[in-house]
Amino acid sequence: MSGLPWFLRLEPVHRVPGRIRLRYACRPGAPDDAATLHRVVEAVSGVTSVRASRAARSLAVRYDPAMTDAPALCLALAALPIPEPAPPAAAAEEGGENHVATLVRSLATLAGGFLLPMPLRLPLSLAVAMPMLREGMAIYGREGVNSHVLEAAAVAISLARRDFTAANTTVFMLALGEYMEESIARRSDALLKRLLRPSSDQVWLLRDGTEVQVSADTVMVGDSVVIGAGTVIPVDGTVLSGEATVNEAAMTGESAPVVKQRGSAVLSGTLMEEGRLVVYAEHVGSHTAAARIADYVEQSLSAKSEAQLDAARLADRLVPTVLKLAGGSFLMTGDWRSAASVLQADYSCALKLATPVAFKSAMYGAGQAGILIKGANALERLAQADTVIFDKTGTLTTGDLQVTDSIAFDPTFSPDDLICLAASVEEHYFHPLAMAVVNAAKETHNRHFDHQEVKFIVAHGVASVIDGKRIVVGSRHFIEDDEGIDTTAHREAIDALHRDGKTLLFIGFGGVLAGVLALKDSVRATSAATIARLRRAGVKQVLMLTGDHRDRAAELAAELHLDGFHADLLPTDKARIIEDLSRDGARIAFVGDGINDAPALAGAHVGIAMQKGADIARLTADVALLEDRIERVADAKETANAAMALIARNYRLTVGLNSAILGAAALGLLSPVGTAVLHNGTTIGILLNALRRAPVAVP
Repeated sequence: MSGLPWFLRLEPVHRVPGRIRLRYACRPGAPDDAATLHRVVEAVSGVTSVRASRAARSLAVRYDPAMTDAPALCLALAALPIPEPAPPAAAAEEGGENHVATLVRSLATLAGGFLLPMPLRLPLSLAVAMPMLREGMAIYGREGVNSHVLEAAAVAISLARRDFTAANTTVFMLALGEYMEESIARRSDALLKRLLRPSSDQVWLLRDGTEVQVSADTVMVGDSVVIGAGTVIPVDGTVLSGEATVNEAAMTGESAPVVKQRGSAVLSGTLMEEGRLVVYAEHVGSHTAAARIADYVEQSLSAKSEAQLDAARLADRLVPTVLKLAGGSFLMTGDWRSAASVLQADYSCALKLATPVAFKSAMYGAGQAGILIKGANALERLAQADTVIFDKTGTLTTGDLQVTDSIAFDPTFSPDDLICLAASVEEHYFHPLAMAVVNAAKETHNRHFDHQEVKFIVAHGVASVIDGKRIVVGSRHFIEDDEGIDTTAHREAIDALHRDGKTLLFIGFGGVLAGVLALKDSVRATSAATIARLRRAGVKQVLMLTGDHRDRAAELAAELHLDGFHADLLPTDKARIIEDLSRDGARIAFVGDGINDAPALAGAHVGIAMQKGADIARLTADVALLEDRIERVADAKETANAAMALIARNYRLTVGLNSAILGAAALGLLSPVGTAVLHNGTTIGILLNALRRAPVAVP
């Protein structure tokens, strides 16, 4: 297409001998689909395999250390020109032969091969089995005898004996297992790709006094990023100019927006609600917190669980035993049929396939029910969790503000009048605080105060005129510093509300403090029931962490029958508490939703992020809820328990049934066809059992 370099950015983020993972950005307009990345990068000298994640902008490349090294490989990749688009055939067969095509060919051969004349059966069966035979020989050359080699040997002996039914059945069963695992894994991983999808690919920059729109991939440290209302902040940095309110509920757990002005720090992933800022970019691209967490997530997807690794190791350890049984059977009977029978009944199919299929099936079922479990390891660790710790705001509570107190300091107003007075001017402003006041007014006599034009003062509040008197509604700073209204006479009442962890809205009327409205978020209706379900699912203790005042935390802990709580916490305290409890032996599932929860989510045995939480929290967590329903936490725990119980049953079934079949085959009681039918029949039964998943209730 062109001599221009394909990659704008290509930087290593992790490397081990023979493998390197790189964060990349393709030139705008150039092909960046996974098929093209796989095809072109794999063609580079020394590369043996490629895993491309377009969602995470990551390439995992395996290479032959005898042919190249990491620095040379990076230089070769950086020099790649923009490629031509992949042809449809190449895209369809990314990474080798298509699983569906393999499955269809093996099934057609098994079902219709016996209809062919005998001279044609061997070429047909050999052609279908050849990919597996080649793979078996290649693995034998690299690693010696393992279960893949055993599978290839069983098929080869059956073909040599012209036992086409046994050979074709084995090939079909292996293809079916691979197809089921790949299909379920692909659907589960697609959920993660949607979670990682960026909010915008374009960013506005201020250059030489002019605003220009550029690709998010091209933003550099030192750029001046322009951010308007309703925009997710794309970089970590410091405000150069402007004033705005930023929704940082995900960072602080507070429902009220935070005022940002020159010198304030902002973090990527937080939401601009009102105003306009110019931000000096300090961390961009892969160096932002969100990008680093995305990298962590990709690693967790490829990591296998201990149960899966144990099953694979057992299958490989049993290979020499099966070979010895086959050799001993031949020596005892002098019949190759008995040796072929033994080789048909290895453990590897069910052991190696049933466990990952069960994991992926459980993950996919959970995803359909609004629970994204990022990998088999996460599912296994969730089943092991015996302690659940909740961050309070947005988890046990809704995160939505409600008016709890209306205190009128002007005797001409009743508490309901005060709410209606504030709502009369706030109804023109779509802000969480304003909407909460308007909703509260609807539950009163809903008196409306006629007013003149309402003026909105960014990051402060609103102002208007009623009956010739100026009315202002907003923050304490707005009332005291900007409007000059004295609040000292009511400081005791105001401080008491602050100690209760409530957000305050001040109403000034005619130059005096008319009153204060206090707001806080409410406890979820299903929090208590969720905690009870967790206890039934094997959780030994349920705790709460919060930055709220101790008295409010104690009240909520008593209401929900928690085993304990920690209050008045700073963000760093949460990770420290989890570390201390983990050191004492607790296996912790931490449930949070904020940017400040990210260290705790990452440090826990398993992290669970709420749906309305920050992107960083959802990316850090091992489990991300796709619906804002706390009961999904209990659903996730029950799903993990059911999956691990199913895997344990399948493990026992596999070992028991295959041991019986092996014994019968070694004693000459089963022919190769009989062994193949019994072995493959039980294997497919175990695989189908692995596909079962405990239903996740959707009330």
